[in-house]
Amino acid sequence: MTRMLVVDDEAKMRRILDMALRSMGHEVVQAADGLEALAAIDAAPFDMVFTDLRMPRMDGMDLLRELRQRGEDVPVIVLTAFGTIESAVEAMKLGATDYIIRPFEIETIELAVTRTLSVSWVKSENRFLRDELSKGWGEFVGTSDKMQALYRLVQQAAPARSNIFIVGETGTGKELVARAVHRASGRGGLFVPINCAAIPGDLLESELFGHEKGAFTGANRRRIGKCELAGGGTLFLDEITEMPVALQSKLLRVLQEGTIERLGGNTTLQVDLRIVAATNLDPQRAVDAGRLRKDLFFRLNVVRIDVPLLRERAEDIALLAKYFLEKFASELGRPAPRLTPQALQRIESYSWPGNVRELENLMERAIVLSSGAEITLEHFPAIGAQQRDAAAVKETADSNDDADTISLKIGVEALERRLIEAALAQCDGNKAAAARLLEISERTLWYKVKRYGL
Repeated sequence: MTRMLVVDDEAKMRRILDMALRSMGHEVVQAADGLEALAAIDAAPFDMVFTDLRMPRMDGMDLLRELRQRGEDVPVIVLTAFGTIESAVEAMKLGATDYIIRPFEIETIELAVTRTLSVSWVKSENRFLRDELSKGWGEFVGTSDKMQALYRLVQQAAPARSNIFIVGETGTGKELVARAVHRASGRGGLFVPINCAAIPGDLLESELFGHEKGAFTGANRRRIGKCELAGGGTLFLDEITEMPVALQSKLLRVLQEGTIERLGGNTTLQVDLRIVAATNLDPQRAVDAGRLRKDLFFRLNVVRIDVPLLRERAEDIALLAKYFLEKFASELGRPAPRLTPQALQRIESYSWPGNVRELENLMERAIVLSSGAEITLEHFPAIGAQQRDAAAVKETADSNDDADTISLKIGVEALERRLIEAALAQCDGNKAAAARLLEISERTLWYKVKRYGL
């Protein structure tokens, strides 16, 4: 559903446009002048703005100027009863996409909406394509034996047409591996990623296969799906185990026959794409649990790539930390600080449950909060707290004669706390996502967060 903002000082005209746009399936917000419109735009994004020209406080021309000054890319259609050639030319120069004289027929509004949204969506898709084409190999950093083995496997597997299954914990860099496979493959098409966990199941089918106009409520134009976009290139299906099982059967047909059909369409389209899938779960356990179809898994798991955990390649930690410090310092226009020997020792001895992503977030935080030329132990309080918890458990086990009962309780609590902290770090503080990762209820997580003072 697209969001429309109607700006007019006449309540009757706002109601007419509101009814017309809602009948087309759009969500509508009303504003009485330009100032109210700007407040509404600040509160939430819109897909289109309809505005009158003559209004109190801030008129339509001033609204157009302000939107242009802000760099807002929202399409604006001008509706006015006082139209002149001069005002039309000025409005178009200020970025208006259409200029309609009142009174008007509802069909005129429908045509303007369809035409403007079509242009807007094409621009959005073009931006997506340009962004994907501009991306390189990604932030591959590491000289350890495990990373050297990973590089060799990518180079060997990439030129083949075989599908690839990437397995690794959250934060290990599975998408970077997928991008590297695509770049080394020589396939001339696009690398098109889609996160199966981030899109509701009822929308994921349309994202994958596209739809025809009128296929469902709100489908007011044809949409090209990710499978078509990836034709001649690579389709990356991240978190494949989150895809609904019913949809997995349709994806299996694509793999078997190399064809798709858009939702609401009856034309079979040939697609030449390579699929790279990824999961942070054990794929065999996902198959056993019914989350991943066995036949689909066999089709995808032609070449398996296991991405190493950060703690399995501790010799890369210093190199990665230096890379991230230089990256974030450059973004802030500052020289990169160095890690003190004590700080480096601390991060090298840490277990990194959130993997490379956790290290990246920690270095970014250190850069933001530091003002000197060095990053010290004080910049890593969370790591210090977790290591102190582990030390306390060990000390209790070593010194307590009754350790069989007392240290077990303390050890379980310390481990539980570390797991919760790691899950929150992996999910960027999102408690609902962390609860799913820990396989506990959100209420239980809230209770434990409060109990441990996290």
